[in-house]
Amino acid sequence: MTDAPYIRPDMKAFLDMMAQVNGPKLVDMTLEEARASYQALHNLADRPARDLAVIRDLDCPGPNGDIGLRLYDARESREGPTPVIVFFHGGGFVIGDLDTHHALCTEIAALADLPLVAVHYARAPEAPFPAAILDCEAATRWVAAGPEALGLTPSGIVTIGDSAGGNATVVVGQLLAADPAHTPVLLQVPIFPLVADANGSDSMAAFSEGFVLTAESMGFFDAAYAADRTDPRGFPILGRHDNAPPSIVVTASLDPIRDSGRAYAKALVDAGRDCLFIEMRGVTHSFTNLRAAVPSTQGDLERIVAAMRFMLENPA
Repeated sequence: MTDAPYIRPDMKAFLDMMAQVNGPKLVDMTLEEARASYQALHNLADRPARDLAVIRDLDCPGPNGDIGLRLYDARESREGPTPVIVFFHGGGFVIGDLDTHHALCTEIAALADLPLVAVHYARAPEAPFPAAILDCEAATRWVAAGPEALGLTPSGIVTIGDSAGGNATVVVGQLLAADPAHTPVLLQVPIFPLVADANGSDSMAAFSEGFVLTAESMGFFDAAYAADRTDPRGFPILGRHDNAPPSIVVTASLDPIRDSGRAYAKALVDAGRDCLFIEMRGVTHSFTNLRAAVPSTQGDLERIVAAMRFMLENPA
């Protein structure tokens, strides 16, 4: 008999509370209800957004029309070139948007003291795979070029995203390694990413129910997004790793897709790439958006950003 997994006390209190909620499951909701439910969870569980000097909506051209963006910066203006963070939100490529991750983006921009551009890519099922990836790539190239509308001179790009956004982070890194943008990707930070197919993994078997992200929800997202399981743009573990940018790979120990992130970190190490791997113990998927309900996760986010700052200030 195996020991029960370690769960932080504040994480357990949140999971116990969620278990008492008698609302419908994600798979039983309409698309509009699922999106509203995801926003409501973050409104309940995440810390309030920070006040920043700059929070501005803008857009850039994409392959299928304009892509919505939101620029965040703790400083009113920047003198000279600066790294720019490009953020891809989670939500299974289906239910997330700029607003679901607004509070998180303000926090990252403030902690990193860098401008951040959040990308509202096309979502499934209205726009299935690979529409989201094409938008994320186009937006990253646009930011890297430092257009006048952005008002910044990028010295390089830091890509970051959670869950589905973590997948996009890795895929964009591979696409820009093969065909470089105007400025380089200095660092990529996939947070609890889906990089490899999680079906059949130990983590999926252990945490498929009762740990925020469920196997049923993943099936809902998978059916809507309809990624090609043979295409590295869907499952980037299949792509090249020997030219990956410096990376910080973050997983959560109680996450059904934990082993996917572990496998990606191992692939980077095996390819001889510069990689920092951090597994947050005792927390679930989506911990970066649970910072009010699970207060210890604020420290986890601060660790991630501290690692980002260290790697940017000490390039390999």
